[in-house]
Amino acid sequence: MADAKSPIRVGIVEDEGLLRSMLTDLVDENPRMRVVATAAGATDARSALTPGSVDVVLMDVELGDGNGVALGVALQRAAPDTVIILLSSHDVMELVLSIGNNVSRPWSYLSKRSSVTREILYRAIEAASLGDVTLDPELLDRSSPREGMPMANLSGAQLQVLRLVAQGFSNASAAELLGLSRRSVENHLQAIYKELGITSAEASPRVAAVLQFIQ
Repeated sequence: MADAKSPIRVGIVEDEGLLRSMLTDLVDENPRMRVVATAAGATDARSALTPGSVDVVLMDVELGDGNGVALGVALQRAAPDTVIILLSSHDVMELVLSIGNNVSRPWSYLSKRSSVTREILYRAIEAASLGDVTLDPELLDRSSPREGMPMANLSGAQLQVLRLVAQGFSNASAAELLGLSRRSVENHLQAIYKELGITSAEASPRVAAVLQFIQ
């Protein structure tokens, strides 16, 4: 993975040429990121995305010559530190959940229809490079806790914090948006983990809380 001084190496697998070009231009505009490989399909990706050559892959789900999910799993098996951000025109939240323990690092998901903007894209790539999960903001805004589930016991303020965390915001950024101190956000997160039964034994309590939210 990229360290604090090195740009995040990004691979893009997208069969729509115009979108692939747009994503490449957007990523390369950010000095903290660099596109190191692009591919129009699964066959090209297997040659272009060699193990250890990329940190984060923007992956189209439906490719003309294959399936982006199967390709992402294969890429992570070859290089476990590689992180996948799925791109789709459809709601694939359930697909993200189903991948579960079959991959080495949790996957993120952005909608091509609503979320491929400079701000959201940069935030997702940054968060993914740090091991966090980012989910489509529009779908998160439409989601609400199911009655009877532990998530329903969270306060309104706690849900606000968790929604921002699920969108890839850091604690400091979430605090700024909500007009809170960073310590307040951290306290909310600790209360969320306790309510959801998430312990320090989890590889990433932050990721575990986000995945519970979309369940």
